Parts: sequence; C-alpha cells; structure tokens
Amino acid sequence: MKEEDVEIAIKVVVVGNGAVGKSSMIQRYCKGIFTKDYKKTIGVDFLERQIELNEEEVRLMLWDTAGQEEFDAITKSYYRGAQAGVLAFSTVDRASFEAIENWKKKVEEEVGSIPLVLVQNKIDLVEDAVIEPEEAEALAKRLKVRFYRTSVKENLNVDDVFKYLTEKYIQKLQATDVEENATTNAKIGIFNTTAPPSSISTANNNDSGNDTIQLRPTKQRTKGKKQSFKMCLLL
Repeated sequence: MKEEDVEIAIKVVVVGNGAVGKSSMIQRYCKGIFTKDYKKTIGVDFLERQIELNEEEVRLMLWDTAGQEEFDAITKSYYRGAQAGVLAFSTVDRASFEAIENWKKKVEEEVGSIPLVLVQNKIDLVEDAVIEPEEAEALAKRLKVRFYRTSVKENLNVDDVFKYLTEKYIQKLQATDVEENATTNAKIGIFNTTAPPSSISTANNNDSGNDTIQLRPTKQRTKGKKQSFKMCLLL
C-alpha cells in the first residue's frame, strides 16, 4: 500500500449511564439524524464516519456501549483497543453525572490513558437541569479532561467533540513519532565509552581506561526513510 493511501483510524468509545444520549450522539454525528424515541442499547453498537482534518484522512470508528450494569461484563471487553473516549452524562439525570468518575476508571483499567472528553448532553432541557454549571466544570477540572455542553437534538457542539478527540490523537501520534526518531538519532550519534588501553590509541597516549571513542553517523546509517505517523490502528 502506498503511503498516501494509508489512513488514520481511531476507535472511540462513548460511555455513560443509560438514556444520556450516547446512541443519539453517534447517530447524529455519523448519519445526521435524530430521533427522540429511546431504545436501550443491548451490548454495543458501532458506526463509522470518514473525515478530513489538517489534510489527513481519518476514519472514526464510534462504539456505543450499553450503560446498564447488567451489560458491564460485555461492554468492558469492547473498550480494548480504544484510542479516545467520550464520558457522557445528562443535564436532567443526577445519577449519570455522579457515575462519570466510575466510567472513566472502567475505561482506563482496560486501555490506560487516552484522550477523553466530558460531555453534558441535553442542555436544551436547561430549565429541568439537576446539575449546576459550576459542578460540571469542577468535575472536568478534577478529571483533567476537556468539557463540552451538547444538545444532540439541536446538533449543538456534537461535531466539536469528535474533532477535538481526533486532533488530540493525531498530536499524540506526532509526539510518538518525534520521540522515536530522537531515540534513533541518539543511538547513532557521538557518545562516550570506555575500552581497555591496549585496544585503542589516543592523541596523548593516556592509559587511564577512560578514553573517548568518537563515533559519527555515516550516510548509510542515516539514509533510512523517516517513518510517517500515519498508521492504521484497528481493533
């Protein structure tokens, strides 16, 4: 496959209690549709959307996980391989807000530290809100995640959530690529070592055993093609 044909694929898990709007959010983002009829997700559901960001082709694979406790054993296995995640709660559901830290813990137990966002959905129902704005902001600060208020019904800020996660993941890939190249360059650069006096000769004939061997990279060593960060990461 040619390098220009390689796309970035990102698995995003959307977690939170039942009825907070996880399925509706994914449907809105991937299909541009909204339905107010609630249908409980059984296990997991999955949709994709292809986008272009900063001249990069990105395929987002969005996993909608059931929020009910009886599906916990099933859904946790689908967190594996996730590269980003959404922690969702509802403006009109206090229990969903209080469960966020537990959802974050469940995800990180399976996949470690990944880009996450906190989403307060159904802000169009602000008159019936049971969470104060300051509470939600304080939770995001404590969890050290970006915070978005969304209305899937009004299509408010939904695109911004997934654009941010995509940007954060691409930045992470770029940082990893730079770090790997820096490590490779360090290995073929100039460094100090020791050798027995009989095996090397120096300008001042110092036999202390602390001689410096100057190793410089040759053209052959540095000729290798720099790796692109554009990798396809799948399940």
